Amino acid sequence: MSFLGIILLMSVILSSCLTVEKKEYTFEFTGANSGKLTIKYFNIMSSMEDGQDMSETDFAEMIKTYYVGEQLEQDYPMATNIEKRLFEEDGVLCAEVVVEFSSLEGARLYRHKDMGPYMFCIKSTFDGEEYLASNGEYGGEVMPVVFWPEKESVLRLVTSIMQPDESTVSLLPQFQKWQEGN
Repeated sequence: MSFLGIILLMSVILSSCLTVEKKEYTFEFTGANSGKLTIKYFNIMSSMEDGQDMSETDFAEMIKTYYVGEQLEQDYPMATNIEKRLFEEDGVLCAEVVVEFSSLEGARLYRHKDMGPYMFCIKSTFDGEEYLASNGEYGGEVMPVVFWPEKESVLRLVTSIMQPDESTVSLLPQFQKWQEGN
């Protein structure tokens, strides 16, 4: 790819306005350090760019990069059997990604020397997420890590990213049009 091609590709990637209201993570263990991770994205939206509605462009990018493309495989390189779906729920566009992992690292979890609590660092997420709730214990702003007891077999975490306001546009109408065509 030429230098100009790389610059054009980077400008498209960096101009993305895709966002979501919140994400819910569910880690379910099927073995000592293996299991299934389900990530649910609530209210997929586009942020206005200089007052411009970019929702059609952002929806096309989401389909190309995430749904059909391999961005999630790149984000979770140690995960296998990646399943993706888009759906409407409570009047907003949602997505769900399910991956299997054979090690804690594959799901972005950590345990010191395979002992003690399971840990997940909120600041290691891709979207600048903020802690909302979990079935574990949150260390707070000083220690932005969620801790779960080692005997817990299902770990749940909800994070927020962006509250909808006048600067956001739901991608539900674009999804409905896309769904009619498929």
